[in-house]
Amino acid sequence: MWLTVIFGLLGGMGLLLYGMYVLREGLQKIAGHKLRNILSSLTQNRFVGLSVGAAVTILFQSSTATTVLLVGLASAGVMSLRQTLPVILGADIGTTVTAQLIALKVTEISLPIVGLGATIIFFTKRDRYRRIGQVLLGFGLLFLGLKVMGDAMYPLRDEPFFVSLLATMSDFPLLAILAAALFTFLIHSSAAAVGIIMLMAIQDLVTLKAAIYLLFGANIGTSFTAVLSSLGSSREAQRVAIAHLLFKVAGVLLFLPFVNQFAHLMVLITGSTAGQVANVHTFFNLTIALLFLPFTGQFAAFLNRIRPDEETCALDMRPKYLDQEIIISSPSLALGLATREIVRVFDLVHNMTSNANQVFEKNDRDLLDTILYTEEKVDNLSRATKTYLANVLRQPLSRQEFGRAMGLIHIITDLEHIGDIIEKSIAHLAECKIYGGCDFSESGWEELTIMHQRVCNLMEKTQTALVTGNANLARLAVQLQPKIVSMERSLRQFHIHRLRIGVQKSEATSSIHLDLINAYLRISEHVRNIALAIAEEVLGEVATEESAAGVSDQVADS
Repeated sequence: MWLTVIFGLLGGMGLLLYGMYVLREGLQKIAGHKLRNILSSLTQNRFVGLSVGAAVTILFQSSTATTVLLVGLASAGVMSLRQTLPVILGADIGTTVTAQLIALKVTEISLPIVGLGATIIFFTKRDRYRRIGQVLLGFGLLFLGLKVMGDAMYPLRDEPFFVSLLATMSDFPLLAILAAALFTFLIHSSAAAVGIIMLMAIQDLVTLKAAIYLLFGANIGTSFTAVLSSLGSSREAQRVAIAHLLFKVAGVLLFLPFVNQFAHLMVLITGSTAGQVANVHTFFNLTIALLFLPFTGQFAAFLNRIRPDEETCALDMRPKYLDQEIIISSPSLALGLATREIVRVFDLVHNMTSNANQVFEKNDRDLLDTILYTEEKVDNLSRATKTYLANVLRQPLSRQEFGRAMGLIHIITDLEHIGDIIEKSIAHLAECKIYGGCDFSESGWEELTIMHQRVCNLMEKTQTALVTGNANLARLAVQLQPKIVSMERSLRQFHIHRLRIGVQKSEATSSIHLDLINAYLRISEHVRNIALAIAEEVLGEVATEESAAGVSDQVADS
């Protein structure tokens, strides 16, 4: 009997967790790319944020997944702590829907839902319908797993040892809370834990009072995963995770002295055991949300005090926006975070390029050291971003997401190459000029300045195209780069002409001058590659005749 029970529980748990995975993956493919914009734009109002948190959790069937997602968005700077708090409270409400569905015996129709989902997947070729089928399949497997576990636990009703063991939970509430919290943390799903607790209550394996203690533990345990995922992230992300934990602990402490009255109230509302346990979970989370929602601003200020920002910038060399935990749960959001990190690297590279001319003009050794330090930072961030994107590519992606990921890898690679050119070529040339004590001729320096400005302008247009998602601007940058190629040839000829007529300063700086314009040319080529990747891969747009004509007009104006 014990072997049958253990295998049934393991198999049912496997179906439940796999069903939740399939459900989340399907929903991610349907709406994942929109989720980031929804969360960041609709959470300015606390009541809307509450609703959004509930809706997202109902879809993903896990408040844990929602909270981990919020930690990632806070770490990336997409959402502030004040914005996330109402969403967290809403997520706690959303997770109660699963309990209510179990109480309504949705588990009894799990097999038809699985059959419908599988039929859609196998008999349609359109991605959109296959994803809908995947959502239905995951939803059905989730409740089928609960049904399998319920059937497996049924014989335990007549097992004296097991019944007496569970009966002691009412006498040791702290032990029951701790055990449920640990179990919920291990399976990373409060919805699954609550479902199992409900099945135990339905099978009369635990009393309502014991089930309340177990539900308290499940609610606390669901916050542990978010806390763990925030370790090593930004202080804002850590504050989001701590907020979820404190909400749950405060709620449990608030309800704990009134468990007997709470249980009596639930019995008065309904005579159904399943309904009583489901209502406990719903009432608990609704009460927390209503109590804490008006004070989210004060709570955010409190969290800022107990977990203040770091005084030093020791994390300067580390990625600011990349969040490893979000890769599996939401690859499309991970691409958004990678884009933000690449924009950050682009800023660093642009600053290096902009400052390069000033080093030559003022023989500024300190600025040169700053540029070299920045280049080291660019190398570190580039390596981290490429590794991050490689991990994203290992996840199930749509064709558009795959192209975007490849484009971002090409962009960060080219940015790294620009940094290398500045370090190995331009910085070396600057040192030669500084320590050689030579100066460019007046006309030669004017030419170098004009070419440098053209390269910086090209870089600015390309960076703006990436930030704003403007494919036309990216194509404009692509068509502007050949002008820099022509300029490099002309400047080389002008310099040779000065050498022929015997300009002394041109002779002293000839090698530096020619190598510098070549370095600027190589930088422009990498910027052109970045613009191409933005237009064709990141944004996934193909130029039409009309847009191409518009770009040509802009090039002519430039």
